Amino acid sequence: MKLILRSLLKIKHTSKVILAVLLICLLVRLLPYFAAIHTADIAQNQLAMQFSDRNGLPLGTLLTRDQEHTSVVPLNQVSPQFTHAILAAEDGSFYHHGALDMKAIIRASKEAIHAKRIISGASTITMQLARMLDPVPRSFSGKLSEIWLSWRLAAGMSKDEILAAYINRLPMGGNIYGVEAAAQTYFSIPASELNLAQASLLAAIPNNPTYFNPYQHWERLKQRQKYVLNRMVRDEYISDAMPTAASYAARTSAEKVVFQSRQRGIIAAPHFLFWLANQIPPSPPYKAENQASLFKGGWGDKSVIRTTINRPLQQFVEAQVQHVISSLAANNVHDAAALVIDNHTGEVLAYVGSPDYFNEAKLGRNDGVQALRQPGSTLKPFVYELALEKDLIRPNTILADVPAHYAIPGAKLYSPTDYTERFLGPVRVRIALANSLNVPAVRVLEKVGVETFLERLHQLGFEHLNQTPEHYGLGLTLGSGEVSLWELARAYVTMARLGDATPLVSRFSDSPIQNPKSKIQNSATIWQLITNILSDNHARATAFGVDSLLNLPFPVAVKTGTSSNFRDTWTVGFTTDYTVATWVGNFNGEPMRQVSGVTGAAPLWNRIMLHLHEHQEPAGFPPPEGLVQLPICAISGLRPTPDCTSVVQEYFYPKDKIAYEGDNEFNLPPEYDEWLAKQQQSSLVSTNLRILSPHHGDLFLLYPGEEAKQKLEFKLGGNKSAPVEWRLNGEKLNTNSANYLFWNLRPGKWTLEARSGEMTDKVTFQVELARIKPTHRGFSISNSQVKENSP
Repeated sequence: MKLILRSLLKIKHTSKVILAVLLICLLVRLLPYFAAIHTADIAQNQLAMQFSDRNGLPLGTLLTRDQEHTSVVPLNQVSPQFTHAILAAEDGSFYHHGALDMKAIIRASKEAIHAKRIISGASTITMQLARMLDPVPRSFSGKLSEIWLSWRLAAGMSKDEILAAYINRLPMGGNIYGVEAAAQTYFSIPASELNLAQASLLAAIPNNPTYFNPYQHWERLKQRQKYVLNRMVRDEYISDAMPTAASYAARTSAEKVVFQSRQRGIIAAPHFLFWLANQIPPSPPYKAENQASLFKGGWGDKSVIRTTINRPLQQFVEAQVQHVISSLAANNVHDAAALVIDNHTGEVLAYVGSPDYFNEAKLGRNDGVQALRQPGSTLKPFVYELALEKDLIRPNTILADVPAHYAIPGAKLYSPTDYTERFLGPVRVRIALANSLNVPAVRVLEKVGVETFLERLHQLGFEHLNQTPEHYGLGLTLGSGEVSLWELARAYVTMARLGDATPLVSRFSDSPIQNPKSKIQNSATIWQLITNILSDNHARATAFGVDSLLNLPFPVAVKTGTSSNFRDTWTVGFTTDYTVATWVGNFNGEPMRQVSGVTGAAPLWNRIMLHLHEHQEPAGFPPPEGLVQLPICAISGLRPTPDCTSVVQEYFYPKDKIAYEGDNEFNLPPEYDEWLAKQQQSSLVSTNLRILSPHHGDLFLLYPGEEAKQKLEFKLGGNKSAPVEWRLNGEKLNTNSANYLFWNLRPGKWTLEARSGEMTDKVTFQVELARIKPTHRGFSISNSQVKENSP
């Protein structure tokens, strides 16, 4: 430019001066094209997201980062009525002039000079768009900047592109921007469906959104609408073809239009919406050639993202989370989370991250579904499944629940114990898993190997277990790592689907967001066996009782977990249709008081499961394919002998039947020595007399039709030779045996007393009639005072 000016200064002849002036005009005319702005340069990528549930019910809107509610639509998806109305109101000759309307500028200048004040403006839609893109002070220099930007827009964009960019940025009141956001907010319809009355009202707002606020200044807005309609008549958008255009406009102005009360913010599932928003990639650039694709796939029709959430179920779960937390407040419990999954599709039906997202004082924005916490015993089923798959244990294997010690780095010993701090001795796999016994689980993990188990957990989707096997050690099966409720639910969905892993789906789109589908390569029979164990109410009776919150009136497999120091409680379970995962604890890490998996997270899980199956019970779980059921002695796991006091049914591999029918001599191996010694010591109390069976507080079920078959052994420890007097509820029992006898079960509450000289011992137990006869017997004795066995 400096070079051109120096050249012009040397020009002396008139013809050359004229040529120079023409050259300057040409440069001014062409210069905007060298700095032209194109549609892609001003693309609106940070848009508000509107969400609906699976049935189209609104869940809420998440604003852009600057808190604006903005939705973008292509020009061909805007009602022509609105396009005509906004053109008539703001720039009637838009398609007939350039960036500036020189006729309007001359007219406005004359009016201002004559009236000595500004009567009307001359700002075009292109100039208004420039002002939206780069707000500048209302000064002479600011106006020049606005004009320059307008020229650049006109140089790089077509008229339709400028109009589309303009109507998608129009201020429509409050933090609403663009005709689509206004149509959805005020009328719950897309911009394409606006009629003349609605369109003319919306076109009246941008002139002064505060002054024409539809909720506060309705009469003002109606007056502005009349102005818009009259301009439409003048510009023949309401044509003479209509019966008397002016009267038609008048009738439109008088037409009753109802503005909906604004549903501010989020209606349901706030944690889910914010989580999902972070999973969705940014919208594609707003270009004319890809307008159609802008709303395809993840964004859905009319810019509303259709999620898999079921809003009525979501709101029910939210209410239950709040109710359960309020009932546990005295136990120092403040937070909870829940997740509901459809097993058939992997779709997320409900997602609650905390009792109240909007309560910042109580850390409500923390998302308990995605937060990493110690899972307690909820990983145990997967180590048993892996051990069965690798044939390291059998369905009828007897495991040792006795004291065990393991060397760990630092010259320390790891000695796992249960919540009750007592050991049961020889236990079946079924009993060990169902009652969540810690020592047998650690023994099984020792057989499998921590590294192998960690690899399986990665296959199941536990991506946050990313430390070395040495870091977790044998405590991995007891919850020494950290996982999320999302990961845990996904793994249990895989179990419910018999090893067929599926991603969890959160929205309806062309492809799921999460991990690809995979198959855990093993027999479905093993998954069926694990499910069978987790759904056996009688097998878990020792730890939970036979009538706990885990016992539902339909088939359900369930596992609880409690982390160390009672900071987290979990309950995860499934029917054939749904998986429900719940967590109860404190976001700040404070321990709860007297709360375990069955008393913390289980009440929430129980309510959700009952609600899901309120109108239709789920199908039963199929029995493990290819396995056979045989009677065994519960202590030895072998074929029952006449002196066996507890006979149950257990699954066997067909190839194990030969061993079952052979030698059934049972001798406890050396690993039981320490436990046996303690049993003997516990029998030699100060009175030197102790009732070993039944235990104090035991509950027994008496099944219909088996009254004559079910007998209970009264067994005494210590006092090997002195005569014993047995009394039941004060009545003396006739017996010739000093240290044991068998009694036919009868319903009632019983007090058993044993006397020998000056020595005495007393226990109470209860016998109840079972409501139904089970298809197979697991373990019917329970101690109702004992809570969960595992930390």
